[in-house]
Amino acid sequence: MKNSSLTIIAVIAITCMSGCKMLGKNKKGKDLPNDGQLYGVSPAKSWTLPKPPGMVYIPPGTFHMGPSDEDVNFAYTARNKQVSISGFWMDATEITNNEFRQFTNWVRDSIAAKQMGYIKQAPDGNEYIDWKKAKTIKWGDKATMEKIDAMILTPDNRIFNKKELDPMKLIYHSETFDYKEAARRENAGVQRSKFIVKKDIPIYPDSLCWVRDFAYAYNEPMAKKYYSHPAYGNYPVVGVSWKQATAFCEWRTQYLNGFLESKNRATESDFRLPTEAQWEYAARGGRSQAPYPWGGPYLRNKKGCLLANFKPGRGNYPEDGGFYTVRADAYWPNDFGLYNMAGNVAEWTSSLYYEGGYSFQHDMNPDIRWNAKETDPPRMKRKVIRGGSWKDVGYFLQTGTRNYEYQDTTKSYIGFRCVIDLPPVMRKGK
Repeated sequence: MKNSSLTIIAVIAITCMSGCKMLGKNKKGKDLPNDGQLYGVSPAKSWTLPKPPGMVYIPPGTFHMGPSDEDVNFAYTARNKQVSISGFWMDATEITNNEFRQFTNWVRDSIAAKQMGYIKQAPDGNEYIDWKKAKTIKWGDKATMEKIDAMILTPDNRIFNKKELDPMKLIYHSETFDYKEAARRENAGVQRSKFIVKKDIPIYPDSLCWVRDFAYAYNEPMAKKYYSHPAYGNYPVVGVSWKQATAFCEWRTQYLNGFLESKNRATESDFRLPTEAQWEYAARGGRSQAPYPWGGPYLRNKKGCLLANFKPGRGNYPEDGGFYTVRADAYWPNDFGLYNMAGNVAEWTSSLYYEGGYSFQHDMNPDIRWNAKETDPPRMKRKVIRGGSWKDVGYFLQTGTRNYEYQDTTKSYIGFRCVIDLPPVMRKGK
């Protein structure tokens, strides 16, 4: 009886298989023939993502990570080590005020749309923002301001009773998956929900850092206008913490993949902050032992012109052409086509700052990360920053110089740029 049952099940399975005309689609999106041969099944019809706008491809390579000159601090936190880096795409410039404003405006519009009832029911039972209606929101209109009263500054926080948006109400809901923790052997078989990290992050840049960073100095004009005035639109965004920078990367990923899914196209890997090793490799531009992105060993060219925005001499800030920051595409790019990998603003990386990290990191795509919790000690919240800034001396502009800042702090001299892991050649259907 048992054997008869198995025979009947097998016959039904064979009948169903022979009755199916298609077995899937091949890599070109065409239906697979039912001829008993192996063709392979593509996860999507095609892959047609063009070159990411504003990004350049950093080819794979090997270089000597660490100081290219004497360690003048005798700190021994960056010993020379040969490492190999796989290829990736990187923003040619630091993220600008205009680019970050696209993020803050998206968060603003999404919150306002929910309060105004601009939502729609999806087939999966979830509610989503109706962006066609959200785009019609008239900011500054009296009727609109009344509907989004929860986003407006309370009367006691207004100046001359002017109704303005409360920057603290612009909060991005973040949801990420902790691959590092999930990959641990002892977590094999643990439910996926244990590794999903959810948090709400205020994302409006901290403009008060211009005043806070420099005691007994007059920098109020920058605090008032740097992020909001169109003259600074193409300048690097500052006053952004490491948490806010990672939130921007997450939003940028969801923004792209949301569009691709709407077109039934394959989604892409995540935008993220570069690792410390990736940043240094990209900054060197293929010049493995050079101290600066342009080569070196000098901060001036043969005509005596300064090659970056920093603090020349003993403090002649405007000598290099910029008093504070300059445009994100100022000065000459390095051999990879990257601008301001030295000076202008220092840049966040994804890496934890650990003094002896070089001693045990792998020589293939080295990285050391720690998803610090609020209860962790400050030492575990240090993130590596690289490149030096407009207020730093030349030593911090060197490609091998390490420094750090705490992940929840904001500074008027720290910005960031993104990377994404994509193949170098992106042709239709490949």
